[in-house]
Amino acid sequence: MENCHRIDVHHHILPPNYVEIVGDDRIGPLILAGKTPEWTPQMSIEAMDRNGIQTALTSISAPGLWFGETQETIDLCRHCNEYAAEITKDHPTRFGVFASLPLPDVDASLAEIAYALDELKADGIGLLTSYGNQYPGDPAFAPVFDELNRRKATVYFHPTNAPCNQCQPEIPAATLDFPFDTTRAVVSLLFNGTFARCQDINFIFSHAGGTIPFLAERIGRLQGRPGFKEHVPNGVVPELERLYYDTALSANWLAFRSLFELVTPDHVLFGSDYPFAPEPTMTGSIKSLQEMGLDPDVLRGIERDNALKLFPQFGV
Repeated sequence: MENCHRIDVHHHILPPNYVEIVGDDRIGPLILAGKTPEWTPQMSIEAMDRNGIQTALTSISAPGLWFGETQETIDLCRHCNEYAAEITKDHPTRFGVFASLPLPDVDASLAEIAYALDELKADGIGLLTSYGNQYPGDPAFAPVFDELNRRKATVYFHPTNAPCNQCQPEIPAATLDFPFDTTRAVVSLLFNGTFARCQDINFIFSHAGGTIPFLAERIGRLQGRPGFKEHVPNGVVPELERLYYDTALSANWLAFRSLFELVTPDHVLFGSDYPFAPEPTMTGSIKSLQEMGLDPDVLRGIERDNALKLFPQFGV
């Protein structure tokens, strides 16, 4: 077994009740494999051992928890968070938790923040890039982000399949729609003032930020419009520079050249996307990172040290 030192900030779980309630017909079409992956905590640990991963921060992937029924979402969210906390309790050095919230219900989400962070001792909060037709910068969600900012929380975003993304249903959402929904979420948080207002949140975005690095300058041009400029007093690029971005499905120079033009390497974190991306993809991503010719300190930062700045509790 390779020396386990990596910290994986993009690692999913599939609680049994979640799969039963959500169903393969909602999960499978979103991903390349076309079906819900098999998963158990032990499968994760074995894959982590084979790939030198010390700790994985777990989260719920798309399609998330919201399917139109508020109480069902609240109950499913609590089940998933308690399940994640339980496997972390069973394997304290191997797993951390990004707890889910029952958005778009704001009051229930505020209650779940308190429960997840105070009672379950979650390491951060995991959100999706959109909830129905609402993006995270929606003013209705401001109380949620204000509370997370008060707590100086780390917030991880995973993309999902929004209603506006369904113009090519024959293409799995993970291929095209996920990167673009990440981009929409970031732009929503920019131009509704969430980033400027919530300077104490550490934001992490999946898949090297979707198309954000490539479009950063183009998005920045919106500062010329008065209705946008007032919400980004620090400027667009400075706000994008302080975000964190993971390497899931992006460990290649086509993505990294643009990403490294936007941020310094200390804002890049290792992510595997397991098990939605199967173990060969995890292994291939690690191999690609090692073969990119990165400075050893940069590589070590991406694989471990940058995450420890956000999660020092994993420095075992």
